[in-house]
Amino acid sequence: MAYIGRTPQSGNFQVCDTIAVVNDQAAYTMQVSSVDVIPETANHMLVSLNGILQAPTSSYTVSGSTITFASNLITGDVINFIQILGSVLDLGVPSDDTVSLAKLTATGTKDSTTFLRGDNTFAVAGGTNTPAFEAYPSGTQTISADSWTKLNFATERFDTDGKYDASTSTFTPTVSGKYYIYAIMDVTPSGNGDQIGLRIYKNGSLVTQNILGLTSQYIKSGNNNAWFAYSTQISDADDYFEIYGYFSDNAAVVQTTGTLFGAYKIIE
Repeated sequence: MAYIGRTPQSGNFQVCDTIAVVNDQAAYTMQVSSVDVIPETANHMLVSLNGILQAPTSSYTVSGSTITFASNLITGDVINFIQILGSVLDLGVPSDDTVSLAKLTATGTKDSTTFLRGDNTFAVAGGTNTPAFEAYPSGTQTISADSWTKLNFATERFDTDGKYDASTSTFTPTVSGKYYIYAIMDVTPSGNGDQIGLRIYKNGSLVTQNILGLTSQYIKSGNNNAWFAYSTQISDADDYFEIYGYFSDNAAVVQTTGTLFGAYKIIE
């Protein structure tokens, strides 16, 4: 590992050279084999003066390779030893399988479906696309010519959280977030028409629509015409969504096969 400044010592116990000359001063240079040494801090040292261990920071301080006692030493004082302990709080690299979950202080549930996040919590990977549903008509429905008509999707294919009301063909997620909403309409017109369309309504108001201009090969009476609409919508807890269909010039029958309404929450 790279460090800015001096690399800390780790468990490097060193005994300093004997300081034999005590000359009525407080500061002395610490050396090992005649080379200046620098302790991590005063707390990373054992210092004996006149046979008594000294209290770090109060009985002595260190600055670089200099130890300074609280008062000047006098003739007869003896510095018995100065031992540098290195970085005794540096544990180094733990052995494999030695760090338990309790040591991590992580919150949440650790199991095969979760992972540890940067905020020290366990979370489920990916999330889920719910609430989600898909429904289709239980029977055919006639829509009038040139009239946007709410479509009925009375049969649920699935509904993960019970947020779709088949009786009203309304999806109310109740969970705030972004939703992908889609619909397909397959119609058999009673006569020629030049447009087919779908709309997605939110809280009773239009939010998006898809309208297709039909070419001559598609406008003949009796042909089926399928059209698709989709949208990504931000939903609050009380928003609801509905689907409206359209065919121009003549009435059209919405078929049960190929017609559907669905939505799911987007993972964020």
